[in-house]
Amino acid sequence: MRLIVQRYVEAVGELSDILERLESSLGPLTEGPVPLTGGITNRNFRVRLGEIEYVIRRPGKDTDLLGIDRESERLATDGAAALGIAPAVAARIEDCLVTRFIACSAVTAQQLAARVEEIARALRAFHDSRVRLPTSFTIPDLLDKYLIIVRSRGGTVPAVYAQAVVVAARIESVLPLEETRPCHNDLLAGNIICAREDGRLMIVDWEYAGMGDPRFDLGNLSINNGFDEAVDERLLSAYHGARPTDAQRAALLLMRVLSDAREGAWGVVQGQLSELDFDFAGYASEHFERMRATTASGDFEQWLAAAEGLRG
Repeated sequence: MRLIVQRYVEAVGELSDILERLESSLGPLTEGPVPLTGGITNRNFRVRLGEIEYVIRRPGKDTDLLGIDRESERLATDGAAALGIAPAVAARIEDCLVTRFIACSAVTAQQLAARVEEIARALRAFHDSRVRLPTSFTIPDLLDKYLIIVRSRGGTVPAVYAQAVVVAARIESVLPLEETRPCHNDLLAGNIICAREDGRLMIVDWEYAGMGDPRFDLGNLSINNGFDEAVDERLLSAYHGARPTDAQRAALLLMRVLSDAREGAWGVVQGQLSELDFDFAGYASEHFERMRATTASGDFEQWLAAAEGLRG
């Protein structure tokens, strides 16, 4: 009980200025704030203002260095909400995003695999939307940026990081992008929820959103949720509205590798930036090792060759 009271007091103190400004537009504070668990980059709080519940998302320290643009996050969330696939944006005060609270259930990887067509259609709708974001998202650029940050702070860069840079460049060379699209770029299982009211899947945490390659969203979704070949086939079929080509299958497999390169690099830079008690080194090692094992197989070279069928 003492810990709960302490967390409540800390939350009220941290959000006092924000809450005061929100009350003038959304109504008086009637419940909360209550800290929400689950995030490793930001702090999230549930509050009731008037008769409506909201989530206040407060950025962690130095999150801008991770490639996060808060205006892009707001615009992406707002655009996705208009499509019915994200909570509605209620306000933005400085870097804090306020969205409607959605009563929901967590979605396991197995549940997501069973409903992969639904999430594929949601992603396609967002990728095809008119949303335009002020920031770009490319993995080679992100790896370069993270490397500069780690070195500037005297951090240790694992030897495999150089391989990740090479792998990212090779994949980008065979998968040129003619037109960037708005993308989520962080499709972990924890960022997909099931609304209790109507059972639909919704996507949250749009902070890494940017104009990028929609194929990365598919690969990121696939590998972060442990999809097998059969689920990947259903994902691609639903997304493209037709049976996928060999080149599209190869692109998905390559984007799975690219996702591991990104996640590994993210773990390395977070080890320098974050104050949270989390094993970032272990997280980086897990993803880098999977990337290394995959690229060491003969399959990787075959995927690169097959993906070239997408050129032109």
